[in-house]
Formats: sequence, C-alpha cells, structure tokens
Amino acid sequence: MNKMNWMDEILKRRDDFTADLQKLIQIPSVKSEEEKNEKEAPFGKQVKEALDYMITLAEKDGFQVKNIDNVAGHIEMGEGDELIGILCHVDVVPEGDGWTREPFGGELESGKIFGRGAIDDKGPTMAAYYAMKMVKELGIPLEKRVRMIVGTDEESDWLCVDRYFKTEEMPDVGFAPDADFPIIFAEKGIADVQIDMQVPPPGLADVVMTLFDSGRRYNMVPDFARASLVIDQNHTLFLQSYTEYIEENNLNGSYHIDSGVVVLEINGRSAHAMEPDLGQNAALSLAAFLSRQHLDRASAAYIQFILRYFEGDTRGRALGIAATDEEMGDVTVNAAIFRYEKEKLAQIGVNIRYPVSFPFDNEMISLKERIEKEWASIQIVSNSEPHYVNPNDPFIETLKRVYEEETGKKSELLSIGGGTYARALKRGVAFGALFPGRPDVAHQKDEYAFLGDLLQAASIYARTIVELAGK
Repeated sequence: MNKMNWMDEILKRRDDFTADLQKLIQIPSVKSEEEKNEKEAPFGKQVKEALDYMITLAEKDGFQVKNIDNVAGHIEMGEGDELIGILCHVDVVPEGDGWTREPFGGELESGKIFGRGAIDDKGPTMAAYYAMKMVKELGIPLEKRVRMIVGTDEESDWLCVDRYFKTEEMPDVGFAPDADFPIIFAEKGIADVQIDMQVPPPGLADVVMTLFDSGRRYNMVPDFARASLVIDQNHTLFLQSYTEYIEENNLNGSYHIDSGVVVLEINGRSAHAMEPDLGQNAALSLAAFLSRQHLDRASAAYIQFILRYFEGDTRGRALGIAATDEEMGDVTVNAAIFRYEKEKLAQIGVNIRYPVSFPFDNEMISLKERIEKEWASIQIVSNSEPHYVNPNDPFIETLKRVYEEETGKKSELLSIGGGTYARALKRGVAFGALFPGRPDVAHQKDEYAFLGDLLQAASIYARTIVELAGK
C-alpha cells in the first residue's frame, strides 16, 4: 500500500474538502461566557456548533462517533486492541481587528483559504479528517483503531481534553496536527508563578506611586503598562523628563493628569512567552524610567525588584534558575503580569518554560528560599511538565520516513517552547500542518492557509495512518 499516490487521491476530493473546510471556518467558534450553557454548550453555542459539524460530517461518512458532554468528541475507524490518536481542535481565538477579509468567510484567493482557524486548527483538522476518509473509502484494512479526538477548549484552558481523558481511552501513540512539520518531539515544561512582595510603608517622597499595572496573560510579553503617581514637585519638569525618556529610547508613550494624579502610559511589543526576546516588555520600559525618580520607599522597592530580576534577562540568570539543554534549549522567563496598589498589593506574574533536564521542583524550592530573603514569596499557579518522546522511538521513525518519502525533504526533529495537544498524550508528537518556510499567521489578522499545503498534509496523514494501523 506504500505505492498508493495519496496526493492523487486527495486531489480527486479537492472540491469537497474545500467546501467542507469553508463551512467549518464559517462557524465563529470563539469561546463565550455569555452564550454558554453548562450542559448543552459549556463553551458557547458556536463552539458546540463546530463540534456538532465535525461529528455530523463523520456520521454521514459512516464513521463511529461519540460526543463527550459537548466538550469533546471522537471519530473512529478500524478494529483491534491498539489505538492511534489524532488530536485536533475546532475552537478559535477571537478574530481581533484589522482584517481585510471576512474573518469567518473562508474566502479563496491565490491558492489560499482565509479565515480565523484556517491554519489553527480547522484547516489541519479537516486535512486529518480527509486522510481518515480516504483510507476508509479505499477500503484499506486496518488492524488497529484510528481515532480523531476533537477538542473545543484548546485556545483557553484545555478543559476539553481534561474531561475527555477522565473517561475515554488513552491512545497508544498519536499526533496533533496543530503545529509545524516535520516533527515536534519535545515541548518545554510551562509553569506560571506569582511573586508577592512585602514592601515597606510608602513614607514621604517627591513621587508617590499609587498604581502600577501591566499585562493580562502569563503566556504573552506585556505590550502596555500604566502607572499612577502623586507628585510633590514641578509637574512640568517631571513630564519633560518622561517625554525625553520616551524619545531617547524610541518608545511609544503618553501621559495625562486626572484629578491631580499623573498617569503615565507606555506601549511595548507583544510576543509569545516561549521567546520573550521577540517582544518589548512595556512594564520593564516604564519601570526603567520610574527607577530614575525620587519614589516613595514602597514603590521604589517594587520597581527595583522588577529591574533587578527581569531587566534584560529572559533566561533566569538573576533568579538563579538559568539552565540549558542540548536538545530543548534554555530555560526562558517572561515577566508577564504586574499589579501594584499602594499599601494593598505588590505582585509579579512570571511564566517559566523549562527543558526536560531541568529539576523543576528542586529549583523552585531553592528559588523560594532566595526570594524569601527579599521579603517576598512565590506561589506556583500552574505547572505543565515537559513533554518528550525518545527520538529513536519506532513511532517517530515511521513519521520521519513517511514525511521524507511524501515530500522528498529531510525530516528534522524539532523542540519548542510552546505547548500543543501532543502533551495531552502519553506518547505523542505534533506533526504539521505548517510546512517549513511558510509564515506562521495563526492568531493574526487575515489568517490563512495554503490550500495546496493542506491537501499535501492530508496525503501525509493518510499514509501515516496506513503505516501505523494498516495490516
């Protein structure tokens, strides 16, 4: 069966594939708290509609299907004791602003299909589904079961797979078509920690900071920061100094005065926490300016702490947790969330990503001891351990061979700082559907996928299914 030309087979189904994908993209399946119904639609009506769409499509095509509490579903074929898993999701992030096309239109232009979810993850989901459909329609005998697991909360809290695996079978091996080709075999651990500082009383000072606020999500570099200040000195000189700082450092900032309180605002550049150096941390830019002012003791302690541990340091050197791994790279540290209210709280939320060789528990114990000497405490908010599959696993060898023979290109093993559904599997990897050299436009305005790439991904997945599960 290796001699089957899978590309020819998917091209015969190109029009059906395109129409089915367009209909899926046209469902605006963004998680909604307002429209949710705990039983019928836990993440909102339109997320449920996208799940129903896939299950109905599969039922019509003769697959075995199951809906698990309207938060996940599966589509299955084949027989046997062993189970091959394919983990996909049909929820998407909000469309955001600045689109030049209809965000949920599924428009076709110049070989691309546009719309939120085109590459993350509706396009790859449909590619994997059509791979199963081709194998089924061609009557290829399978000695293992193949199950597509469809999640609906991947972009938020992963409650879908948490619920799914409470009652459903864990696949023996599997892949997630929700990242890059060739093969992602290793994903760093991802931990969110909150630092709470005990700051001294403010005391008297020329500048008293009443509020410092930046960041909303642990997994993003904050792109906006704001500070509120009561100033017992010449406002004009202070604001002139701020304006000069903004200009000297090519920053985008502004200020206004509200009921006698000076409010400084500064913009940075957002980036994913897996590589904070790609962004510009707005909180650190604002803290650097404030550190030059005659601040009250409490806010000075907070600002100096921020700069001492995070300014120019995304690798945890100042925190004492710097480490690197030959396969998975550096520990990365993203100072993500900042909350300071005078005489109420002084907090910093930090995202730490670490390789499999990093002894996380021991390092956190040591870090807590060091931080306590600074009158601060650390709370681990969440921790998802590293995901790693041995590069010599026969499963990976099969994927490598299929990819190389179907594309004619070398199969590289990749390690990433992000997290994919593969880590929900005991033995799973991320496998496509973004090909090397293609821009990653997931979560961006005018998100798109190359239709030809999705069809090629479907041919790769079909071959993979036969190699892993065929007789």
